[in-house]
Amino acid sequence: MSCFSCFSSHGKKSAKRLNSKKREPVPDAVVPKQKEATAPPQPEIPRRAPAEAPIKKDAPKEAANNIAAQTFTFRELATATKNFRQECLVGEGGFGRVYKGKLEKTNQVVAVKQLDRNGLQGNKEFLVEVLMLSLLHHQNLVNLIGYCADGDQRLLVYEYMPLGSLEDHLLDIPSGQKSLDWFTRMKIALGAAKGLEYLHDKANPPVIYRDLKSSNILLDNEFVAKLSDFGLAKLGPIGDKTHVSSRVMGTYGYCAPEYQRTGQLTVKSDVYSFGVVLLELVTGRRAIDTTRQNEEQNLVSWAEPIFKEPSRYVELADPFIQGDFPVKSLNQAVAIAAMCLQDDASMRPLMSDVVSALSYLGPGQNEGTGSPLLAPFDDGAMGTRENHNDEESAKERQRAVAEAMEWGSNSRNNQMRSQTATDSSE
Repeated sequence: MSCFSCFSSHGKKSAKRLNSKKREPVPDAVVPKQKEATAPPQPEIPRRAPAEAPIKKDAPKEAANNIAAQTFTFRELATATKNFRQECLVGEGGFGRVYKGKLEKTNQVVAVKQLDRNGLQGNKEFLVEVLMLSLLHHQNLVNLIGYCADGDQRLLVYEYMPLGSLEDHLLDIPSGQKSLDWFTRMKIALGAAKGLEYLHDKANPPVIYRDLKSSNILLDNEFVAKLSDFGLAKLGPIGDKTHVSSRVMGTYGYCAPEYQRTGQLTVKSDVYSFGVVLLELVTGRRAIDTTRQNEEQNLVSWAEPIFKEPSRYVELADPFIQGDFPVKSLNQAVAIAAMCLQDDASMRPLMSDVVSALSYLGPGQNEGTGSPLLAPFDDGAMGTRENHNDEESAKERQRAVAEAMEWGSNSRNNQMRSQTATDSSE
């Protein structure tokens, strides 16, 4: 989405995660060349919406005067990170670096993401991330504390997630570190699913995350999963539209096949990516691992033949779990992953159905009680539910998108027209 007219996008536009390695465009993606832009002034950021609530109709009027995300000077963040010392560095990638710091005024420990001015994330991705995290708030989304846009400096300040990313505990396990147990894995899967459910079903207009992967799922001290890095997020289709068209971006191995082929993006694209992450949690394998034999390098391709034989599901279990898992729970988790990974996007479940199914796989659940897999994933029921929801909310979503477009404008005249229109409608 194109936001804040005072900023013009420059440099390469692909975003980068909070704690990870370099993000790359999906193969065959065409990356248009961007024009150089002079350093813009600081943007105005709309206020955060209430937790788990749709964006209100009068949000544009409120946003003009109430900004939730704090603005920091570069000096304040340099002080917080001890002048960006190496000892404070906690992550690095194509976007730049992430430092652990402490805010001098509040003593709050934070993560400071410093964008590389010559890196992969440009002004557009920076603004999209600030906008999204200022308007959306949920316990399974990372909390944006503030930002800095001094001159050509671009920094984001988040709550500090002490356990790092899921990738750190699942795929990059240091020697001597214990592997995640089964129920912790299912807790993380459920948390990530709830974050996507909020973006798809409760944010208004809906948001397509577009870059779900293990390195973008951060963990707090209790292994509560939180989605991070919203630089690639986009508003979903509204009204009678079935998709939004977009230049293909994301991470190879997690990208839905229909999106990679056509550039047509839907919430079901996120469902596919979630299926890949769930399969990583079950198997302990990377989505793409070039160190393995040819037939095992692509995780989904390797697992697909096993999906067709439920008696073989146990073969997918991560050997580091050492068989310490309920077989019925594992079978159900694999079944959920298989349904999310179907080639036909219309056959994939809604994230609300995935959340319902995963909620039966946590600790304390009766081993004999099955998750409601068949009922939520019934194709006919799923199609009816989607059509019903679209018909009921089409008009509200159309209004919400129009208002969201207004938030991206820095023009006083546009704000005055918006306020006048709102007042007259009241």
